[in-house]
Amino acid sequence: MANNKELIECNVKVLSGKPVIKGTRISVAYILQCIASGMTVDDILRGHPHLTREGVLAAFDYVAREMQGEEVHPVEMKM
Repeated sequence: MANNKELIECNVKVLSGKPVIKGTRISVAYILQCIASGMTVDDILRGHPHLTREGVLAAFDYVAREMQGEEVHPVEMKM
């Protein structure tokens, strides 16, 4: 698998510098929102055929690495 530097970029000219899958305007946050809404990686790829599985997985890896060392405050989920 390629590393995040090859697949995720932050460029002020693309979505105001938010992290995106390189060569697209698909943000890492959008990928996470898709997963949170119940979509699978295959669903995302079907909806965005220009994306690669490696790019989507790099988005997860990017977030995991960004969260390391961050202070996390659990939120009570209401169901």
